[in-house]
Amino acid sequence: MDDQSGTAPVAAGTTPVVPGIGHAPAVWAAGLVRLRVNGEPRSGVAEPRTLLSDFLRHELGLTGTHVGCEQGACGSCAVLVDGELTLSCLALAVQADGCAVETVEGIAHGSRLHPLQQAFQLKHGLQCGFCTPGMLVAARALLAATPDPSEQQVREHLSGNVCRCTGYTGIVDAVLEAARALRESGEPGA
Repeated sequence: MDDQSGTAPVAAGTTPVVPGIGHAPAVWAAGLVRLRVNGEPRSGVAEPRTLLSDFLRHELGLTGTHVGCEQGACGSCAVLVDGELTLSCLALAVQADGCAVETVEGIAHGSRLHPLQQAFQLKHGLQCGFCTPGMLVAARALLAATPDPSEQQVREHLSGNVCRCTGYTGIVDAVLEAARALRESGEPGA
């Protein structure tokens, strides 16, 4: 017995015994997470408790996904996981294993801005820029599901994204402009 903890030391090559649970399953150890990020196969090592936002930023180097509140209240960490809007500060990296993840870095078409990004620029839908990645990803999800949203639908959909600078008018105008541009171009989805 270990005098400090009252538990038996763990022998090399065995799984630790967790009081009240028994042997800890191997899944509790850090492991390889494989996913498709912005259309490219990617992988990295993650502890079971690693947040998807931290995995994207620190393990994969995709710093466009911002971390604001770490409580799911601000929307700055929004990404798409298998096409669904996901707050990456509330999701674990291991939950995304095998999934397709789209971050703000995947919105542009190579070096050409996506119509949504162009509209944010044209309509002054950004100021300090901290909320912009989450706003763009959330707006992309909206336009994929609702190609011709009303102003009210845009406001409701973006209500989970906090912006402390713009007052939202430019952001809402940008999403409506992007919807119009996408419809006119015939570009599928958002």
